[in-house]
Order: sequence, then structure tokens, then C-alpha cells
Amino acid sequence: MKNYLILLIILYSQISVANSDDDRLFPEIPLYFSKAEKINEFTTRIPFKLVDRLMVIEGVLNDKKGNFIIDTGSEALILNKVHFKTYRFNYEKKGETSGILSSVDNPIEKTIKNISFDNLNLKNKNSDVVDLSHIEKSKKIKLLGIIGYAILKDYEVFVDLYLNQITLSKVDKSGFKLSKEGYLETIVDSINFTLKKHTIVLEAIINKQKVTFGLDTGAEFNQINSRINKKVLKHFYPKKRIQLTGASSKKIEVLYGDLHRVKLTDKIYFGPMKTIITNLNNMNKAFGTNLDGILGHDFFAQKRVIINYQKEKLYFIKYPFIRE
Repeated sequence: MKNYLILLIILYSQISVANSDDDRLFPEIPLYFSKAEKINEFTTRIPFKLVDRLMVIEGVLNDKKGNFIIDTGSEALILNKVHFKTYRFNYEKKGETSGILSSVDNPIEKTIKNISFDNLNLKNKNSDVVDLSHIEKSKKIKLLGIIGYAILKDYEVFVDLYLNQITLSKVDKSGFKLSKEGYLETIVDSINFTLKKHTIVLEAIINKQKVTFGLDTGAEFNQINSRINKKVLKHFYPKKRIQLTGASSKKIEVLYGDLHRVKLTDKIYFGPMKTIITNLNNMNKAFGTNLDGILGHDFFAQKRVIINYQKEKLYFIKYPFIRE
């Protein structure tokens, strides 16, 4: 049973804009991203826009134009059932797909035979089909789907909120880039992580307390489990209560504020970051994890981050200046 966390969830060389049929993400089910730029044989750069605090890229699937959310917290490629009602599916899954607040019953799974993402070719990828209409309405965008771990894991993923773009570089099974071209920017630090199924797990320190975080580009706010050691919450400064909508479209009220002094190592630290206090028990049960929290948008807003799933390593590139 697949589970998803859905929160409401550069190189310079000669560049060619990819618009031809050979540059689609899906030749048979034609998905392509018209604004993607082909850097070299193994590397593609895709600009994204921020919709509230979600990274959204424009795409076309089966002649439908719309948007896709980049979400490392999702296990697979998810298509919005609202826009793909007429697809013929392999089977209907039994059980449920869990979201951060609740669950979505009976997601439908389809195997896509061939996916072409500009120069990035993928075969026999599974796509779950879920009703995402509540996210679509909340964000006021035409949402075709969500791109998750199953697509991203075969690439070194450079998430750049300074230039609002994501760069995908194909890697081998050991995590080494197939492209020999390096980054123009200097990598200033790195840290190892643990991959728990599809979830990136990081160890951090807050107020001398060990805290285990999941890393998720689809989390609009950081999250801290309401059952965490109270010493950690001494560095959380509450502001107000807000309502959030999760995968099942149910709403919950959570405490919102700023989390300070999150330290990954003596040299890598973050804060303040916009954070909510909520119960993460259902998420941990669904993912088979034991997380104290989730690091989301504000984590990526403070540092430019490169994710290498095969090496289980994060690389950090500093912003040239502090963003407000």
C-alpha cells in the first residue's frame, strides 16, 4: 500500500528549449513540460512558480494543460482523477492512501509504459489516480498531478528557491552523475540522511534534544509532533491558530508559529522557520516512520539544496544574499 504526504501539501552550457514530441515526459501518454530546458544529455532544468508555498511546474498531459506539484513526500506519480476520468486503469487498489490529516480511500493505480521528461526517459512507472480537487480549489490552479519519489529518485535533484527552478541530473546506481559537467555554484556543506521507504529522514538538535525530521518539498509549513519533548517547544514561538486541509479534504485547526535554532550539525543550522504543531501519529503509522516533525518550504527557502537519493546525501549551496 502506497502512502503519500500531501500538505495544503545550475549549470550553464548551450541550452535548448524542449518542445518536440521526442522531449515529452510521456510519449504514449504524452506529458511534457514546455518551459523545461535541456542542459545536456543527462540534465534538465525546469522553472517552477510558487503557489502559496508549493513548488508548481507547468505541464501538458494527454493534451491537457495544467500544473504539477513537486513533492518529495509523495511516493509515486499521482494523477488528479478529476482530469483523467476516462483513462483505462490496470486495477483499483484495495485499502487506502494516507495523507497528513486522514486518508483517501481506494486510489486507482495505472502503469505508464513510457515516460519522457524532456531528455529523461522513464519506463513502466506506476501512477496513482486520486481525487485532488480540494487542493485544486484551495490553490486556484488546474492541478493535473503530483511528482514524487518514484520519478525523482533516479536523479540528483537541485531544489533552488533562489532562482525558482529544479535541476534533474541523471545518476547511476551508486549516485554518481552521468553528466561530467559540475555546478557553477560551490557546494559548501553536506550531510547524510536515511531513506525510510520514500521518506528522507534527518537527525537534528533543538535545545540539546535529538529530533528526527522528514524532509518534504510538498510541506508548506514545517511540522512538529504535538507529543514531542516540551524542551524542544521552548524554541517554538506561537503566533495564531490556522486551518489546514489534507489529502482527504478534511480540515483541522493547528497552532502556527516560528521554530528557532534547528541544528543539523555544528555548521548547518536553520531558523526561524514557519512551523505548525500537530499530531503526526497517523502519518508515522502510514509511512512506517517515527518522525518528530517535517521540514518543508522554509528549509528550502533558507538554503539551496541538492538531494541525492542513491547516495542518501544532501548538499548545501548558500544564497548569495539573505532573502526577506
